[in-house]
Parts: sequence; C-alpha cells; structure tokens
Amino acid sequence: MLNPNYYCVIMAGGIGARFWPMSSSALPKQFLDIFGEGVTMIQKTFNRFVQVCPPENIYVVTSKAYKQLVQEQLPLISEDRILLEPYRRNTAPCIAYANYKIKSKNPNAVIVVSPSDHLIMKEDVFKDVILKGMQAVSEDNCLLTIGIRPSSPNTGYGYIQYDEERVSPTNPSIYEVKTFTEKPALEMAKSFLESGDFLWNAGIFMWSLSTIQHSFEEFLPDVNNLFKEGEGLYNTPEEEAFIERIYQECHSISIDYGIMEKANNVRVFAANFGWSDVGTWGSLYELSKKDAELNCVKGARVRLYDSTKCIVQMSDKKVAVIEGLEDYIVVDTDDVLLICKKSDEQQIRQFVTDVQADFGNKYI
Repeated sequence: MLNPNYYCVIMAGGIGARFWPMSSSALPKQFLDIFGEGVTMIQKTFNRFVQVCPPENIYVVTSKAYKQLVQEQLPLISEDRILLEPYRRNTAPCIAYANYKIKSKNPNAVIVVSPSDHLIMKEDVFKDVILKGMQAVSEDNCLLTIGIRPSSPNTGYGYIQYDEERVSPTNPSIYEVKTFTEKPALEMAKSFLESGDFLWNAGIFMWSLSTIQHSFEEFLPDVNNLFKEGEGLYNTPEEEAFIERIYQECHSISIDYGIMEKANNVRVFAANFGWSDVGTWGSLYELSKKDAELNCVKGARVRLYDSTKCIVQMSDKKVAVIEGLEDYIVVDTDDVLLICKKSDEQQIRQFVTDVQADFGNKYI
C-alpha cells in the first residue's frame, strides 16, 4: 500500500532550449516522444511516480501555456493539481508554490520533486532509491538530493562533492554534501571524475514539507512570504488571481542556489539507475540505436553517404540526402533546419536567442 503522506511534484515548465528545434516553446521536450516509444517524457515520469505516491498526491507545476498539454497527456491529474505559473521564475518559486498547495491538504507531507523530462533506464532501482530516500527524510530533518555516479567528465551537468567520512548510519549510500558546482569546464570535470568524491546532480530532491518550509523561511524569506500570503486562498477560486499577482513580484532563483548551496542539512543519495537528463542532441545520440556507420537516423527517406557518427531527425515525408558529414546534428522541422557539429551543441542556446532576435518567436 502506498504511503498517503508521500507526495510528488513534477516540474514541467521548461522549454528545452538545448533540444531545439525539435523542442520548441509551443511543444517542449517533456511533451515529446523523443525515443519513438509511444510515450512522452512527462508520461514516463508520471508512470514512474505512481509506483511511489498515490496518484491523487502527484502535482505538476508548469506554464499556463502548457495546461492543455498536461491535461491531454496526464488525464489522471485533476485540474486542481496542475499548478500554472504565469511567468518563468526558476525552481525555487515553483517549489514554494507546490509546498503551500500541498500544505493546504496535508501538513505532514513528505515530498519528492523531479524534473519531467529525464530518462531512467533502471526503473526498479530508481523506485528503491526514492522509497529509501523518502523514508530517510521522514526520519531526519534533512534536504536530500540524488547524485549519479559519473561515467564521464560531462560538462553539461552540475556536480555534487560529498564527504566520504560522513555517511548516514541507516543508509551507506547517503552522505553529507560538501559543495555544489555548476556546469564545469572540461579540465575541472576531469579532475572531479579522478577525485572519486563527485557525483552528477540529477536535480531530484526529497524532503519533509516541514523541513523545506523551514529552509525557505531561513534562506528565501522574501519568496516564502509572498506565497505565505495566500494561505486560505489555495484550492479556492481566488488562487489564480493571487498567483498572477505575486509572480510579478517574485524574483527568479533556483532551489540549488537559493537553499541547497547554503543549508547545512543537505545530504546526497549516491545512486546509479541509468539516468540521463537527455538535455542535448549529443546525449540522445549516445542513448539511441545506431547503424553500422554509427549514425542515428529518424526519418524513412534519409540517405547518408560517406557520413558517420551523425544524429539525423527528418520527417518521414521528406527525402534527405546527406554526404560527407562526421559527428554532426541535422534536424529538420516544418520551418527550421539545424546543422551543427555535435561538439558545438552547447551553442544551441545561443542559436535560439539569435533566431528569436532576428526572426521572432515563431521559430523558437
């Protein structure tokens, strides 16, 4: 039987800019079936957490623009559990909103917060880690994050350094956290890997409602006080107007920077369950099946000549002939064509900014 105090918050407001042009502001990555399995990323995420939390305890925080997409793809999520952000304000306000929404229902809640668009290949291991983590934060007033044992010096992930000497007495995989580092340069990432005490930051958090509320009060009182004003309004017809007003006042800040990097009760669960944030074309290439020339091709009428290690995404209706490319990304949508070296894919965010400035929002 699932614990009635266990809650899940799925964060689904991003636009997946690094996955442009397949991921767009109108249809972001979390609502796409990027592996061609007939299931979108957010559906996979929901299916994962209904094994941990009662379905009625799962909330989705997203942009107002994506309300219909959430309702279509997650019909088991009732309208009152779709939290609509009028403006993007990063993860701390998103989590604060969910905290107060859940508090109005169950002040004894224990919460897992997860992105909506990550890949988990070992679902059973993941479930075990989440259940053990939820148990740990139920018994200890800590903020728990999940760290993934790194397999390469990836510069696209944040890193967590843990204290090997300070291990949980009840779980040998949970450690005290020393430092957080945002996406490092390659040489620094290599040194992290060699040191053996760094993990990739998966962006998945667990805590009791009371512990995270206390942390907001201590480290982000301005954000907390805005949402606290709404006590008595959550789950009423007045909630929408209240949220619209305070989001205009609320500053944008991540939970990592606002709380996790400052608190002294942060722990990390070192795990390995086949995780990827599938945040870039390069990561999708690594995870996908390849042909004899190490190309990953989606499109029934694509023909490659003297090309290797490429990822190509085309409509089945379009004939594409590609010759002489190595290590390239080629993505064609109705109105955008991207041709980019895989090694330069971190520039895609800048490409999106430039296209928006030069040609308008239609293309992003």
